[in-house]
Amino acid sequence: TIKKIMSSFEEREKSFEKKFVRDAELQFKVSAKRNRYLAEWVIEKIGKSENEKEDYIKEVIKSDFAEPGDEDVFRKIKSDFQKASVTIEDSEIRHQMTLTLDRAKKDFL
Repeated sequence: TIKKIMSSFEEREKSFEKKFVRDAELQFKVSAKRNRYLAEWVIEKIGKSENEKEDYIKEVIKSDFAEPGDEDVFRKIKSDFQKASVTIEDSEIRHQMTLTLDRAKKDFL
């Protein structure tokens, strides 16, 4: 009957909504973890102290909220290298972004 069909569609819709929410949460967690790993890499390269470590990690994670995509994080890290007078190629930063993303994904598999 129509009522059963509508109920089936509503259940299916709710299922898709739940999956979307789970996928979005997972994506957020993976991105945050990637940014943590990336920040740790930067800390090692520019020589921040142990006391500065957690604050810097939070800065990098927050920088990802500036705009969609990864360019906001890239610009922050590039700027931080420049402020610390550490010369590093853009390609190396992007390579580390890829490596840390792969590492973060593995953490959630």
